[in-house]
Amino acid sequence: ADDKYTDKYDKINLQEILENKRLLESYMDCVLGKGRCTPEGKELKDHLQEALETGCEKCTEAQEKGAETSIDYLIKNELEIWKELTAHFDPDGKWRKKYEDRAKAKGIVIPE
Repeated sequence: ADDKYTDKYDKINLQEILENKRLLESYMDCVLGKGRCTPEGKELKDHLQEALETGCEKCTEAQEKGAETSIDYLIKNELEIWKELTAHFDPDGKWRKKYEDRAKAKGIVIPE
């Protein structure tokens, strides 16, 4: 399991973070290098770029589900945060389209 990210934070309540604007913005500030990081925020920041680029190939099953849940939630409910994240981690738009297409396939409407 050396090729997987740590599963130390796999039990974190993702829905609670996504639905709490203050918590969500705190995590976003962390991963975007604009604020302090909690230990789990630092872990996310350290691996987010690689996870996006590889389609989460080193993710545990829980992390894969969590990534999909998070991306879908951000596209549907926090589009500005999604745009800021993709501008930071995917400035060329190489991976963004794949994730947005996947969201669209689930019926999530993405305003242009």
